[in-house]
Amino acid sequence: MTRIDDTFARLRAEGKKAFVAYVMAGDPDYETSLEVVKGLPGAGVDIIELGIPFTDPMADGPTIQRAGQRALEGGQTLQKTLDLATAFRKGDQTTPIVAMGYYNPIYSRGVDRFLADAREAGIDGLIVVDLPPEEDEELCLPAQAAGLNFIRLATPTTDDKRLPKVLQNTSGFVYYVSITGITGAAEAQASDVGPEVARIKAKTDLPVIVGFGVNSPARAEAIAGVADGTVVGSAIVKLIGEGRPVAEVLDFVKGLADGAHRA
Repeated sequence: MTRIDDTFARLRAEGKKAFVAYVMAGDPDYETSLEVVKGLPGAGVDIIELGIPFTDPMADGPTIQRAGQRALEGGQTLQKTLDLATAFRKGDQTTPIVAMGYYNPIYSRGVDRFLADAREAGIDGLIVVDLPPEEDEELCLPAQAAGLNFIRLATPTTDDKRLPKVLQNTSGFVYYVSITGITGAAEAQASDVGPEVARIKAKTDLPVIVGFGVNSPARAEAIAGVADGTVVGSAIVKLIGEGRPVAEVLDFVKGLADGAHRA
């Protein structure tokens, strides 16, 4: 059982849906980023999705691309991202952290070393968007063996033939991408998402969390209402990019979390 498994068990017992918040590590700088991350649980965030900045983020829209660029220009590295998780863990041993990024920085560090360091830093799960199921031996299986959940993405184009392959070695939860395209590109519609979530849940016992296109408390409530929870990233990252005070960012996050928890 990971912190992710424990969190979903607790939420089920409370009859609540999960709220997951994405932020880019090191955006706009290390200290501000750490302050935001430390404040997320108090704002109602159940799981923190921590972006690892990368030079070629193919699944990310302009808002998160710019966040990654700001972080890299500020000197953020994979090591500093692990350091940030370590610093967070000094004050919080329960809130799960999912590191989301691309395989290149992990490969460059070395898979075994990365997994050991991630566990030591208090990372609970990984989302690596450019490693398909056909590459599970590369990172997915070693990650699970090391005690980290490996979370796979399903999309509107993941048909019934492909879905079992996607679910095969997934753990923690399934991340359903509500729209085709990049992050922040369009708004998710509960009427579209609901049947897709049901289709996935018919094939797995894992929670299904919906992300992409959720940008307001009402939208978070609507989407969480047809899934096991929702993820918000671009809308939060946009405020950070605008230089809003941390307290204002966290207040916005609390509104989103309250929306998801009302579902």
